[in-house]
Amino acid sequence: MTDALPDLAAKVDALRAQESGLHLPRFTFDEAWELGHWIVERGMSDSLPIAVDVRKGDHQVFHAALEGTTPDNDDWIERKIRTVRRFGTSSLIVGLTHKAKGRDFNDATRLPFTEYVAHGGCVPVLVAGVGMVGTLTVSGLAQEDDHALAVEALTWLRSETR
Repeated sequence: MTDALPDLAAKVDALRAQESGLHLPRFTFDEAWELGHWIVERGMSDSLPIAVDVRKGDHQVFHAALEGTTPDNDDWIERKIRTVRRFGTSSLIVGLTHKAKGRDFNDATRLPFTEYVAHGGCVPVLVAGVGMVGTLTVSGLAQEDDHALAVEALTWLRSETR
């Protein structure tokens, strides 16, 4: 085992703790739209080439693609969402968990790369006392930056919905 693998395991633990602190008191359609709009505004002000998707259950409530994105971003969004729905945690956590064990996600799970990816950018939308009620996905940046933007947006929404 290399020195990097224990560091990855610690990073996964920190990400899990961060995710557990992102429970919302509720998640309405209006809040889903506000969440997506907040990311778009941020992306436009920072000239980020991102696509964003917000789902409540299976219902796509918000989707937008900014300058610099391609249809490939929409494909990555769908594959990240499938991963989060299957494993119940962020796509970054799923990917780093496998990497910390020295395994390739798609090889280890036998899930096709064309349908599932364990790259950061999709986070579960969690409601206190309920669990996962949707997903928030960002695509277009480095995977850790996609993840960080999604977490920042959920943190913002959480502060707005107390």
